[in-house]
Amino acid sequence: MGQTLTGLLTSVRAIAGRPGTPAQGRPGGGPDQALLAALRLCGDHLSALAAAGPLTDARRTRLIASIGALTTACSTPDADAFDALLRTGQQALDSQGEAEARLALALADEATALRARSKGAWRLRGNALDALGRGEEAITAYERHLALQQNTAASRDVERRIATLRAAGDRIDEALTLFRAGADTGADTGANTGVGTGVGTKASGTAARLSRHLPAAEARAAFTDLVRLRTAEHGAGNPAVRRLAALYAEHRRLSDRDPVADPLLGGAEPIGVPGLRRLVAGRTVCLVADTPRTAEQEQRPGSPLAALIEGYDLVVRCDEARHTAPAARTDLHACTLRGDTPWKGPRWDRRAGTRLVFGDPLPHWRLALRGRLVPGAQDRVGDATLRRPLHDPALLGEEAGAGPASTAYTVLRLLDFLGTPARVDLIGFEGPAALSPREREWVGTRTANTDDTAVRITLR
Repeated sequence: MGQTLTGLLTSVRAIAGRPGTPAQGRPGGGPDQALLAALRLCGDHLSALAAAGPLTDARRTRLIASIGALTTACSTPDADAFDALLRTGQQALDSQGEAEARLALALADEATALRARSKGAWRLRGNALDALGRGEEAITAYERHLALQQNTAASRDVERRIATLRAAGDRIDEALTLFRAGADTGADTGANTGVGTGVGTKASGTAARLSRHLPAAEARAAFTDLVRLRTAEHGAGNPAVRRLAALYAEHRRLSDRDPVADPLLGGAEPIGVPGLRRLVAGRTVCLVADTPRTAEQEQRPGSPLAALIEGYDLVVRCDEARHTAPAARTDLHACTLRGDTPWKGPRWDRRAGTRLVFGDPLPHWRLALRGRLVPGAQDRVGDATLRRPLHDPALLGEEAGAGPASTAYTVLRLLDFLGTPARVDLIGFEGPAALSPREREWVGTRTANTDDTAVRITLR
């Protein structure tokens, strides 16, 4: 192998040249400069391998063979050197070393420069950035790949990987939001805990360092430090610390592997607070009451109410539909678990883009999801971070003594907390569907205008 490696390095240098020297190239004009640059990068890697001593790793042996195939393609007329370039990049990734991942990224850069519309080149770049822990950059490359990919089935694993990387970044964003909320309320002074301000100052410095744009290893280390310092400052029993620890655990799980789909969810994607915030951002939302009058008008062809509802970006309906037509448009369905055995209720078989299930305690909520969700009836299901928005200290954090809340009120408060919809209207919430006095008072303080069909509220 020593002679083979030396001979291959000589061939690479002869074809591609060294930086700043002319290249021999192919007969008839030679390969593209991007290919020659890629071949020089391979030569540099071969030189490093030769200096490291005898090769014992079969994966690196295969990489050397792939570089040999690329060298041959670059010196052979009419050979497909571009495919050989992509194969070499993939073989570098398969070698699973940091130096090899950097080589794969450099080869991907040359490949995208050579063919900007190559879906294989963009996927290679995304995989290389992902292997190097540069998740946000990997997402951008993966999205370029998806924009060029026409085969939906072939793109599902890339879509799942994008969702995983975004979810890991969302956990960091939520952790930083949680930290800043504590800082804004003066929780970092140490006055109530007996802990000096030194720990709080260190936590502030760690939070300033933490970002979803950091390489994965650096983000993981900063997140670890933040949890350790906050626990030392406020104690493990603090609700905000408990939430921070949960976010850290979720981030570590997502960083280690892609989430495994729950077969009982029928392929539905879990959605948390950051995902829901993105879903409603800048969109008009209406909550439609399930009343005989509203249902009759909505089903009447050409009715003003049907046209009004159809004009919203997101149509929200709550709980079990008793009057609404089975085919009525539902972009978001929300329901609240009630009773001692909520998992025994009717199954949620009406089609909805997103389904939010509110309920406590956690074991009952999990049983209800497994027992009542119908595979294929929803694209997204709210995760555990959205199961009790009114009382979760990481969200609204209200005391539980105010009495049970209607599902519509819970949705309104959640949308108000997210603060990203362009507009929220209530349609048909009068008579039997009216909100409780406490809930009507809250809506009244935010009402922008009312008419015969809708109550428009203004979010903060």
